[in-house]
Amino acid sequence: MINNHKGYLSLVLHAHLPYVRHPEHYRFLEEDWFYEALTETYIPLIDMFARLKDEGVDFRLTMSLTPTLLSMMSDPLLQNRYIRHLDQLIELSRKELVRTRWIPDLLTLAKIYHDNFIHCRKIFVEKYAKDLISAFRFFQDSGNLEILTCGATHAFVPLVKNEKVVDAQIKIAVNQYKKFFGRNPRGIWLAECGYTPGLEDILKTNGIKYFFTDSHGILHGEPRPRYGVFTPVCCPNGVAVFGRDNESSKQVWSAKEGYPGDFQYRDFYRDVGFDLDYDYIKPYLHGDGNRISLGIKYFRITGKNNEKQIYNPIRAREKAATHAGNFMFNREKQIEHLERFLGIKPIIVSPYDAELFGHWWYEGPLWLEFLMKKLHFDQNSIVPITPSEYLQKTSGIQIIKPSMSSWGYKGYNEVWLNGSNDWIYPHLHIMEDRMIELAGRFPVAESLLKRALNQAARELLLAQSSDWAFIMKTGTMVEYAHRRTKSHISRFDSLYKSILSSSINETWLTEIERRDNIFPDIDYRAYSDDKG
Repeated sequence: MINNHKGYLSLVLHAHLPYVRHPEHYRFLEEDWFYEALTETYIPLIDMFARLKDEGVDFRLTMSLTPTLLSMMSDPLLQNRYIRHLDQLIELSRKELVRTRWIPDLLTLAKIYHDNFIHCRKIFVEKYAKDLISAFRFFQDSGNLEILTCGATHAFVPLVKNEKVVDAQIKIAVNQYKKFFGRNPRGIWLAECGYTPGLEDILKTNGIKYFFTDSHGILHGEPRPRYGVFTPVCCPNGVAVFGRDNESSKQVWSAKEGYPGDFQYRDFYRDVGFDLDYDYIKPYLHGDGNRISLGIKYFRITGKNNEKQIYNPIRAREKAATHAGNFMFNREKQIEHLERFLGIKPIIVSPYDAELFGHWWYEGPLWLEFLMKKLHFDQNSIVPITPSEYLQKTSGIQIIKPSMSSWGYKGYNEVWLNGSNDWIYPHLHIMEDRMIELAGRFPVAESLLKRALNQAARELLLAQSSDWAFIMKTGTMVEYAHRRTKSHISRFDSLYKSILSSSINETWLTEIERRDNIFPDIDYRAYSDDKG
């Protein structure tokens, strides 16, 4: 612990992907979201943690691993498909070593990609035996990483109708967390920072000690917070709330004003999947033959025009180190000012989407590693800390009633409730009512009936994923989001009718259990008033 420190910094990464698993297809485009995240974000973060430990850096980081993401990480089908995905990238990058052999700058990059794909395969298969969750668990157990839970399927809570359904989202998530990490989660990342008053009572019932809101969730609370977002507050029931610091968030988050937009960094959009001859890359595309990103990118951002220059990893590394130093300097000055002005040792809470680091911002994990080292070796005023550690050493936290908030556009519900996606909520609300009805009507179920009730719960959970409404709003992969939402609604409706009419089709049930197999230990009674 740094002596004579002036304040604290809590970096929070929100790691989440919607549950995408399609055993009915040999390859499925949207499954690539998961494979890309493993290669570009999660394995690089694990590597970074290991290097920091080896170098004696006592780092602190907080990270959510959502139940859907954990489910995919632990799924044998997706694990094996990821290996196949890596093998294809290794083959393609080997071909690139030949194609670029007369272009030194490109050859250097081709070697980096080739070595990285091989390294990811070794880490995934040999070091962790396909179990990346065990790696995150190790760093949590060592005290360097605090892992948060999240709602079971990342439901946007302010738009869920029934408290019992919200409770089920939390209860199922907590049970899964215990299964993977051997302990209760202390904190939760509410999907999209979506908080609505009263939610804290459900969180406390499920053993959650703290959560996060966007800054206005605290700043608009009653009474007004004495220290703004620079200390946590407590709800009247004792659950703590941490607020996002806008200044540090924007400095990293913004693609235009923040670090990721620097012209020396790798360009995300220029990819060999679009740049190279079609027949050359065709073996690595999906069955429909459409061009896709393949993860090999040779150009840097360069500027705002379309002309791009070749990426230089040495210059990008230097820039990442400079930006890490700049971030630390700014936090030092921010904390020094706040300590003088407020008369307390403030905490700066800086949350980001985890996939910013590596996937969207290629140099992000490197920046984070430089920052952790600089915080450890190069300063004595900031203590990196997790929320739980901060709460353990702090007393006399102000009690307020937080305001409804999200971290979406304009800070409230508009992203998830608008003309592009409002049609889904009447269906979801009917499903909620019917799931509660089923759980009450069948307090005890066995065999085929129990399987059908559990599957109905899965279909409701999957339909509630906030990702589908978000995709509809942003206009990317909209057809898939529509199809997923409608399929879960349809399956739930069929299950509901067949359960009430005692006409469950076991063959069909077995098939949808195979497709939508998330939460194998789910108990439909999570939707019942029976606490047992």
